[in-house]
Amino acid sequence: DTDVTMKSGHLLGLALVVVIVVTTAVTFWPGLRGQFLNWDDGTLFTRNPDYRGLGPAQLRWMFTTTLAGHYMPLAWLTLGLNYVLGGMNPWGYHLLALLLHSTNAVLFYLVACRLLETVLARSERGAPIGGVGELWSVRAGAAVAALVFAVHPQRVESVAWVAERGTLVSSALYLAAVLAYLRATKDGTALRWRWWGVVSLASFAAALLAKGIAITLPATLLILDIYPLARWNGRWRRALGEKAPYAVIAVIGAVIVLYARTRGATWSGLSAYGLDARLAFAGYSFWFYPSSLAWPIGLSPLYEVPAQARLLQWRFLAPLIGLTAVTGILVALRRRFPGGLAAWINSAVVVAPVSGVAHSGSQLAADRYSYLAGLGFALIAGYAVPWVARLRRQGLVSGWLLRSTVCGLVLVVAALAFNAWGQTGIWRDSETLWRWAVDRQPACATCYGGLGEALLYAPDGAQARLNESEAYLRRAIALHPRLPFPHYTLGTLMLARGQYAEAEVSLKTYMRLEPGEAQGPARLALLYLVQDRPADAVPLLLQSQRLGARPSREVPGGLDEPGPDPDFATAIRLLGDSRSDLEFLGESLIRQGKGNRAVYPLRRAVALAPDAPAPRFWLVKAYEQSGRPDLARNEAATLRRLHPDAADRLSER
Repeated sequence: DTDVTMKSGHLLGLALVVVIVVTTAVTFWPGLRGQFLNWDDGTLFTRNPDYRGLGPAQLRWMFTTTLAGHYMPLAWLTLGLNYVLGGMNPWGYHLLALLLHSTNAVLFYLVACRLLETVLARSERGAPIGGVGELWSVRAGAAVAALVFAVHPQRVESVAWVAERGTLVSSALYLAAVLAYLRATKDGTALRWRWWGVVSLASFAAALLAKGIAITLPATLLILDIYPLARWNGRWRRALGEKAPYAVIAVIGAVIVLYARTRGATWSGLSAYGLDARLAFAGYSFWFYPSSLAWPIGLSPLYEVPAQARLLQWRFLAPLIGLTAVTGILVALRRRFPGGLAAWINSAVVVAPVSGVAHSGSQLAADRYSYLAGLGFALIAGYAVPWVARLRRQGLVSGWLLRSTVCGLVLVVAALAFNAWGQTGIWRDSETLWRWAVDRQPACATCYGGLGEALLYAPDGAQARLNESEAYLRRAIALHPRLPFPHYTLGTLMLARGQYAEAEVSLKTYMRLEPGEAQGPARLALLYLVQDRPADAVPLLLQSQRLGARPSREVPGGLDEPGPDPDFATAIRLLGDSRSDLEFLGESLIRQGKGNRAVYPLRRAVALAPDAPAPRFWLVKAYEQSGRPDLARNEAATLRRLHPDAADRLSER
């Protein structure tokens, strides 16, 4: 009988793993069509060549960078692998994200199996797990828990957004650490360090090297010790002592997280948000994640932090009242419903580091922070299956209730998956994402700024798009005048339109608000070059390089002729490797009738991207305008060989 039970359990477990993986894959399948977004993806991927590969230079960068305020070398390794396998095709990045999330769902299923077995064995009415029926109910409950976790709409941001790779990798290692811990403390014994304990500790350390969100694992393990493992009663000193190595790793991880955040991002000062506001943010966060898990309607890519926040504002007071009420109820029910209190406390513990007490960034809360925080609640949903099944076997409830419970949970999972499937499609491109965001958050300045930027760089480049972009950018500035990037984007838009005075004002405003950013002086220098003011551009380009802009590299054949004048030649060299800026400058000079000057930046643009049609197209025009027909014909012949369609347009202009 034991052999039959084990064999049946293994077969059922394998079948349920297949169901979990397939359901997760189908739910997030629309994400495979997604593009890189104008929200951190530019900084991290599309404008960042440093991670592209797995060679010594890339590995050195991955293990030393604090780009965007994160230290996550193991996440960068997976992204470098993506580039090696598929270059800059976003499909491969989304596919690996889906595979990682599916892996996490399976790992959580294994964790849930062990925890549900423990809960059921220790329940007041129950006996140790036995029989095929009871084993199947535990496996089915664990599968429900895994599916509630995996297909919940809160997961969409972490799976569909390429920039969130760190959360997926870190969570996989976090769950591996929990699973190894459960194996190391099987049957309530002391933590066995010889094998599983070491694996757990090593997995925790690796999780922190993928993203710092895993830092609260020691506290979660203590919660598990109290309930459901019951390793705390009478043995709390031993349980605390076992966490000492985890605590040491957590402290080291916290130092690294703080260092990276200080180096790669900025903290909100107390002058902007005082203690009253920080407490308001924390109370809001502790309520936001479980409440949006229970009612995941209207989720947004960004919940923007308000310019002013007070604890007694209704927006923050209402969550605080709800938080206090639910906590009081769960404390009162702690003996009858200990899992509810454990899940509630664990949710608060997991999000505590990002709750806003130490605030950084433009977000008040973010769906991605719920990735680990909701695991306890998913377990409660899964426990309904074995709990009702045992009551049925004991004759305490009817079979109708068991069937109703199973059907209800299937409908819940289906509803969550359908919602997440639709939500995933919102992340397919920047314009769709930010249009959804401004609909959900009409007062979100960052959302309007993101939409304005997306429209500015839309592929069609229609005038109506530019007008709409300007309207959204001005709306963002009106909502939040001190938000820097809409000023930069508006300056870029005015530059593209040839409204140079307005562009200069916007770019200087951006530089005043973000004095440490290299792109501000670089863009203003481009404006001056378009106006044929190279002497004004050179100091700005030098300033940009001092602020961290990538120095230009030598490109064979890029500058093999003397520049029109020394300042102009110096400026082009300092402009760096931005093909788009060089191409824009060349095109602008041609439209001003200065083809001779346009040759210089366009030669470099062609050298940087020999196979791209646009720089060579404009170089042909520059040679024609500057009276060098032989060179124009040579470039036109090359263009026709590489891109016949682009060459055909030469005669149309």
